[in-house]
Amino acid sequence: MNASAPPALRVRAHAKINLNLRVLGRRPDGYHELRTVFQALALHDTLTVVARPGAFDLECSDARLPSDASNLVARAADLLWRHLRRDGPVRDVAVRLEKRIPMQAGLGGGSADAAAALLGLARLWDVEIAPAELATLGHQLGADVGFFFTGGAALGLGRGDEIHPLADLPRLGVLVVVPAFAVSTADAYRWLDEDIGRVGQVGKMARSGPAIPGCTWPAPDGDVVNDFEPVVAARHPEIAQIVGALRAAGVAAAAMTGSGSAVFGLFDNDAVLEQAAQALEAASRSIERTRTLSRAEYLQASAPVATRVAPTGRAL
Repeated sequence: MNASAPPALRVRAHAKINLNLRVLGRRPDGYHELRTVFQALALHDTLTVVARPGAFDLECSDARLPSDASNLVARAADLLWRHLRRDGPVRDVAVRLEKRIPMQAGLGGGSADAAAALLGLARLWDVEIAPAELATLGHQLGADVGFFFTGGAALGLGRGDEIHPLADLPRLGVLVVVPAFAVSTADAYRWLDEDIGRVGQVGKMARSGPAIPGCTWPAPDGDVVNDFEPVVAARHPEIAQIVGALRAAGVAAAAMTGSGSAVFGLFDNDAVLEQAAQALEAASRSIERTRTLSRAEYLQASAPVATRVAPTGRAL
């Protein structure tokens, strides 16, 4: 490592929601054609990457997460290491992952962590590599990883991996409600295909919804709707119950994000958001109060920053 590079860095990995998510059909390669609008949130995980001799080490604050080579952070480290044509396995670095983003909830936590690892390790290893190149690398780890090198609001096409920045929305409060159950992406797509088979075509799924508050984008990107929502809600009725409760509490717009299981509500009034949070509290759910980030806010907040390291190698 170059002597000018810091011995430790801290990187925030921010959550996302899908303001809308439309499934347009099957592609020739077997994947689904998507049209979605991503929005970055202030809610975030934190990665601390530390230069220290020895084998690569990953520590996660949540014991449910694997800390072996299957973790997306470890996969990101290995991918960048090989891209830099370095010999052998990744070495001389440790990563500490502090989880805040709920898992298997459609909030992009794993993909955000992978993008943050690529950013942090490139800086720690003092290599000149453009964010666009890192985003291209990130596509090998997940279709939505590329969004986390853009942030703000962005249109995702193709498999969701063709990212096109959109004009920032006004700042909005976001209430994220996560039920006790998780939904795997594989299950959600399987259920979607089953339901499409019954109704005959994708176009008969949900296609419209309430407008995003303060949005000036042209149709069809300015409404809040998710084609996965009725599919998942048919198996997990609590999804529809949460959406209904948010609407009753005065939310401007609400929907499930990604393939679930989290549901979000958009608010242009913080007091109404807090009232809704209190109304939806339940022992079987977790609730996160957060807000949207503009692109400039996101890029500043997610940039790697130097941090202190204790003699043991752990970040202070």
